[in-house]
Amino acid sequence: MTTLSERQNGQSEQNEQNRFRLTVEPSGAERREHRRHDMEEQGLKMQRWDGQRGGSSLGRIVDISAGGIRIRTGQKNIRPDQQIRVRLELPVYAGICPFVDTAGPQMAPKREWIGWMSIARVQPLTDKQVEVAGRLVDMNEVDRGMLGLYLSTQPLAA
Repeated sequence: MTTLSERQNGQSEQNEQNRFRLTVEPSGAERREHRRHDMEEQGLKMQRWDGQRGGSSLGRIVDISAGGIRIRTGQKNIRPDQQIRVRLELPVYAGICPFVDTAGPQMAPKREWIGWMSIARVQPLTDKQVEVAGRLVDMNEVDRGMLGLYLSTQPLAA
């Protein structure tokens, strides 16, 4: 017989496993939970966040989804399973702000998000550049939903 806490722990582990799942359609095509959107042509940058404005540049955004991001950087000291505090600022597009400020008495639109990126993959491209992919792990559901809406106006990545 299992206790309620054992059931809840097992259920939370199962929820975590299903959170970022990849499914395969009957045709064999992959279907990701969050669709990736190409941002490379916009030249947007992501910053390391050290608690001050004007943090150091981490790299240039290649593509982004509501669950994760891929960047190109010259910083070769980044490793998989590392956590990096980041600042992401995106421009208003089609009248939609990518994030929501819920700290005040009323919700307000905002262009930046500060949180943690969990590095999943680091792939060398050249002697001077690497491609880093990771999940945006501590984004609240309101911001994740608004980012998804914002990205739905952008071109899809291949």
